[in-house]
Amino acid sequence: MKQLVFGFILAVQFLTRIPVPIACPWNKNTSIWAIRSYPFVGVILGSILAVLLYFVEPYLPLGMMALLTISVWVWLTGGLHLDGWMDVADAIGSNAPLERKWEIMKDPIVGSFGHIALLFLLAWKTMFIYNLFESDLPIYSFIFIIALSRLGAVVLLIVLPVAKKQGLAWEWKKNVNRLDGLYAALPVIGIVWFFPDFLYFIPAYIVFIFLFGIWVKVKFKGINGDLLGTAIEGGELWGLVIAWMYFSFVMA
Repeated sequence: MKQLVFGFILAVQFLTRIPVPIACPWNKNTSIWAIRSYPFVGVILGSILAVLLYFVEPYLPLGMMALLTISVWVWLTGGLHLDGWMDVADAIGSNAPLERKWEIMKDPIVGSFGHIALLFLLAWKTMFIYNLFESDLPIYSFIFIIALSRLGAVVLLIVLPVAKKQGLAWEWKKNVNRLDGLYAALPVIGIVWFFPDFLYFIPAYIVFIFLFGIWVKVKFKGINGDLLGTAIEGGELWGLVIAWMYFSFVMA
């Protein structure tokens, strides 16, 4: 039980800005439980966002609601995954050989492709959030989107090879297996059980994970931390798109 708690705290400390001033040991067991906790941390982030929106919704116009949502969303994660998104955009935009792409992703300086990719990502997210508020999207939908995006990253970490036997992704991967993916899926299974109307998210994310995994294999031959961050950011945008399509066309 202690290893579970330490692993969960490690996941919160790594994935969020939520202050948890507790020193946790890093070992095989705690790292496994940290990975298993990724989607549950997503549930917590989505719940914080949903509660905030519930209280401010009566007082703000839709445009300000959308901007507040994306601002708090980014703040809660500290922009961690956005950094990976920008690094990958710079690598892809370079059209360089594979080894050079890895060097570009390690470079702490963000290039023009990274800035452009960040701008469009946040713009599209904000636009979809705005339109979803117009469509009376249940605010707890963000719980599904944020949790499933992190579950997708866990699945990709488990099923894809790591690009290099070094770095954070390698440290995470060397101790996990498919059973850990099942543990990680339990929070998502639980919320879908209580809210079966959102079952449509599941096949949509299966498609996303499959396509993103193929793209990673073709372009990079393996996964790393930046690509996992990109999977989370891309998964969140994908979830917003799917929700918008569902509420705009199916429910309409």
